[in-house]
Amino acid sequence: MTPQIETDEHKALRAAAATLGAKYGRTYLTRTIAEGRPPTELWQEAGKLGYLGVNLPEEHGGGGGGITELSIVLEELGAAGSPLLMLVVSPAICGTVIARFGTDHQKRTWLPGLADGSLLMAFGITEPDAGSNSHRITTTARRDPASGDWLLTGRKVFISGVDIADAVLIVGRTEDARTGRLKPCLFIVPTDAEGFQKRPIDMELNAAEKQFELTLDDVRLPADALVGDEDAGLLQLFAGLNPERIMTAAFAIGMGRHALSKAIEYARDRTVWKTPIGAHQAIAHPLAQAHIDLELARLMMQKAAHLYDAGDDAGAGEAANMAKYAAGEACVRAVDQAVHTLGGNGLTREFGLASLITAARVARIAPVSREMILNYVSHQTLGLPKSY
Repeated sequence: MTPQIETDEHKALRAAAATLGAKYGRTYLTRTIAEGRPPTELWQEAGKLGYLGVNLPEEHGGGGGGITELSIVLEELGAAGSPLLMLVVSPAICGTVIARFGTDHQKRTWLPGLADGSLLMAFGITEPDAGSNSHRITTTARRDPASGDWLLTGRKVFISGVDIADAVLIVGRTEDARTGRLKPCLFIVPTDAEGFQKRPIDMELNAAEKQFELTLDDVRLPADALVGDEDAGLLQLFAGLNPERIMTAAFAIGMGRHALSKAIEYARDRTVWKTPIGAHQAIAHPLAQAHIDLELARLMMQKAAHLYDAGDDAGAGEAANMAKYAAGEACVRAVDQAVHTLGGNGLTREFGLASLITAARVARIAPVSREMILNYVSHQTLGLPKSY
């Protein structure tokens, strides 16, 4: 018996998300970018329909699904030309971490709003001197012995959507009094906290969501700002990073599908001599290859999401990295081939593909570079020694 890749419920969710995406489309997203504002209308409608919190627990306003369902939503919105980058951050990373490790109070405070879109949370891990090496994070939290509050100090860079976020889930470090070593911990930091400053980073990337550098100067947080166990360390951190990789794959696959659909439509209709250009194998075969690459990446993404939702964090880590790598490569190739298929038209605003040339590369770079994923597979899967 052939195993079912997607359930009937998943197929229905995919169709519904595609309908919502088509209602807005690439034109809507392009307009919001030109106006310098986030895609608020799409975000709010997705929240009302239950799509933003489809992965969050039902008892806290979510859909009771998992990353499998949320990745379907993001992929279909991307395929329609209107992906929501903050889906990767707010419900997938922050919502997942709080749902798994947060206190009852944190869950009641944040999850319903994250699910319906009325609250939004950013995620802060990357630092100027600690990009791929999360072990070098220097943002430090120390206790105020008088009050029990936390005092958080440090810097973060390339943090998405801080201007529209109510809080940032910050990855910091506490000091182990027994060993003197710094341990990673997660803190909910309101964006209006005293000592919290944000500075927009001037990006050539044309996206609706802005990037920021953060400075935290003795930001005072209550004791319950800590998410989870102070001693859990990397377990809690990677509970958020694996969904991030899976959702980045969904983002890339959706973008690749959108570009490919534009190229296919053009290749069917564009006639230079007697037949449409899509009849020529030099045009048709690269588009077919791009489709194959995207489908293969989707299969790995589905495997990663399934493993994560089943609670297999170790298995999901390997699959999520592979999915992110495969999707990033497939997206870049699909966008490049789509632009090439349209020729000069591929660089015009009318067809809307040229801006994807830069956007597609994000999936190769963030949240972890393809080279670091190859390192991961080399060490963790193949058992080869490290060079660092």
